[in-house]
Amino acid sequence: MIDGALLIGGESRQASDRFTAVNPASGETLTPDFSSARADAVAEACALAEAAFPAFAATDLEARAAFLEGIAQNILDIGDALIERAMAESGLPRARLEGERGRTVGQLRLFAGVVRQGDFLDATIDPAQPERAPLPRPDLRRINLAIGPVAVFGASNFPLAFSVAGGDTASALAAGCPVVVKGHPAHPGTGELVARAIQQAVKAAGLPAGVFSYLPGETNELGGALVADPRIQAVGFTGSRAGGLALARIAAERDEPIPVYAEMSSINPVVIFPAALAARGAALAKEYVASLTMGAGQFCTNPGLVLAIDGPELDAFVRDAGAALTDSQPATMLSPGIHASFEKGVEALASHSAVTTIARGKVGEGVNQAVGALFQTTAEQFLADVALSHEVFGSSSVVVRCASIDEIIAVVGKLEGQLTATLQLDPADEADAAKLMPVIARRVGRVLANGWPTGVEVAPAMVHGGPFPATSDGRTTSVGTLAIARFLRPVCFQNLAPALLPAALRDDNGWSIARRLDGKREASPR
Repeated sequence: MIDGALLIGGESRQASDRFTAVNPASGETLTPDFSSARADAVAEACALAEAAFPAFAATDLEARAAFLEGIAQNILDIGDALIERAMAESGLPRARLEGERGRTVGQLRLFAGVVRQGDFLDATIDPAQPERAPLPRPDLRRINLAIGPVAVFGASNFPLAFSVAGGDTASALAAGCPVVVKGHPAHPGTGELVARAIQQAVKAAGLPAGVFSYLPGETNELGGALVADPRIQAVGFTGSRAGGLALARIAAERDEPIPVYAEMSSINPVVIFPAALAARGAALAKEYVASLTMGAGQFCTNPGLVLAIDGPELDAFVRDAGAALTDSQPATMLSPGIHASFEKGVEALASHSAVTTIARGKVGEGVNQAVGALFQTTAEQFLADVALSHEVFGSSSVVVRCASIDEIIAVVGKLEGQLTATLQLDPADEADAAKLMPVIARRVGRVLANGWPTGVEVAPAMVHGGPFPATSDGRTTSVGTLAIARFLRPVCFQNLAPALLPAALRDDNGWSIARRLDGKREASPR
């Protein structure tokens, strides 16, 4: 059921301030209208989260894992109504959203497994050595503890997998942190359906109601009030650089500053080395355009930059890519605002004196249609104007013609931080790639070979982060099991009586997890 309510703890209530959702494919206003949370709702949700924190953080691992699995099942139980509402609010096709639902459920189940295993706690015991000379060693026991209530901002481009029950929420709940979600105004109905599924799981698990709240709204003041609330201890955000930096400023100016884990902008350079370009340039051109235009280019890992050495092979690649883009169909963008920003960015590139337009895609008849755009420039010109390296969110990309591998290295070295970098290479290119690796590894969070960056596997080894401005903290990831580390902090207990220790640090290992004892990893007792 969608009725436009705020979900504060276990309650559902309506607010007098209202807003509406729009179908970006048609421009139609959707029903119902939705409550827009104000500062009083933020304060109440945060107070409930703070009250729920001690009990939720202390839940045993099996109960917490089962809670996450309950959320996953509840989302599946919504059925087709969730997909249909998400289609109406995002313009995304059914197959894409069904896949995204599977990813959302998979993330929750993945973190349930992480919780059961217990390695995220990093329980470490250094027993007392009272006879040690010249000084005895005290009994030291360390564990990672949940940091407190977390604010999560729903993302526009993934209305399921990076939104209400997305990776930030899943990893924060797995850590033992209550979550207050600021719903994205572009898909409030989708958000409410998922939020109710979480609310039901909280009740079924017998957890304090304040473990989860959902606050829809379209004002910047709502997000600012949430980050400024002194009970919030961390923020998860996926969106624009301007939005992420605004939240980071608010967090930094609090009496108690807190971390904002913001994923913001990335153009994801693709380096095509000479042997690969000569051997399979035509195929690479088609794959490149397919990756670029997938989902109207509305992926944070979209290939917005291609670097290659100038010459006949690059000429052929550009012709083939241009032909493929010319044949590409337009696609609906997620919202009128995103479409307007895309058009503005494309126009800035098209009118730039140092940039040549290679091709544009087919023009559609509907509203909010992304018409693919492909441009080219030289390395010298690219390095001369930082504006050419700014992200254009959508199916727009720039090919940079470089004179040599050294010039490619120079361009990469001047790039801002990125989520990904892709190397298209054959065995004959590995010597040149080895020269580039030390430079490129400093600029990105994930380096991939002979693939395309659109697509992020949810797995323990995955890093979906990178140096600023790809993220606000390049030491972290928002995808994969390491994401839980953002919402934990280490605490050491020295010479405490067993009754005062967390269960996982007591000699009887109450949670039956693998621990590090006197510097050696114990076998898991499970």
